[in-house]
Amino acid sequence: MPEPRVLEIGAGRDRSVPGAVTVDRVASTGPDVVHDLDITPWPFRDGEFDFVRCKDVIEHVTDVVKTLEEIHRVLAPGGRVEIVTPHYSCSNSWTDPTHRHHLGYFSFEYFTGQNQWDFYTGARFTLTERYLRFYGNYKNRHWEWIANRWPRFYEEHLAWIAPAWYIRVVLTAVK
Repeated sequence: MPEPRVLEIGAGRDRSVPGAVTVDRVASTGPDVVHDLDITPWPFRDGEFDFVRCKDVIEHVTDVVKTLEEIHRVLAPGGRVEIVTPHYSCSNSWTDPTHRHHLGYFSFEYFTGQNQWDFYTGARFTLTERYLRFYGNYKNRHWEWIANRWPRFYEEHLAWIAPAWYIRVVLTAVK
């Protein structure tokens, strides 16, 4: 079985996926490809990758919808994208002046075709995994359990009382 073709976008200095093609707009971080993700199309072929890693990136781009459309384009049918981003209740989401977007548990449902506001794009994904993570291991374990068990209740009533740290979402490209 051939090795999966992996793209790490906005990788910075993080090289957590061995053998991945890295792309970043900051040349000093040493990416394989220097490219601004806000400029489309990206310099990759349609369906070139089986997996795209997008850690601490999506909150920085100008247009989340356009970025997800490009990810969809470069993914092979059935390819997956892992997105990790601060939850909107995390202080870091608002502290970092380069963050343009503040996303929540339900933000990526807009790309599934099962949301009433999914008309912004034709790029479709299946929501494969989704998890809210809280800072620390012990003291926030109960909040993490509540938030992932009842995410709508958590975001509507508890997010500002017990802020989440980040959200991890895995989407599978539908083509």
